[in-house]
Amino acid sequence: MIAALIPAVTSILGKVVQDKDQAAQLAADISTLAERHAQEQVMAQLEINKEEAKGNWFQSSWRPLTGYVCVLGFAVNFLVSPIAFGFGIVIPQADTGTMMPVLMGLLGLGGMRSFERVKKVGK
Repeated sequence: MIAALIPAVTSILGKVVQDKDQAAQLAADISTLAERHAQEQVMAQLEINKEEAKGNWFQSSWRPLTGYVCVLGFAVNFLVSPIAFGFGIVIPQADTGTMMPVLMGLLGLGGMRSFERVKKVGK
């Protein structure tokens, strides 16, 4: 936006400042100032990007945590509950109907990513 204003400001400077050399120097200073401002904005955005790329525990762990929850539900349904039932203990079943689409989605996406890596399609 500032770069778009530079021609308008330099034309006004040409009308206000009588000395052409001084007007040219002021126009160059304004142009340099705009470039410096744009560079500072880019550098600030790069710093923000670096901090965001570091992430935090939640950003990097939500997918494995979701997988662990699904595995825990399947373990309760197909391992713990049948064994406990043999001893007369009834353990409520986890609803695998809602877990299966989530788990299959995670496994499918992971499988496709592995396929891309084997074929060297992705980075």
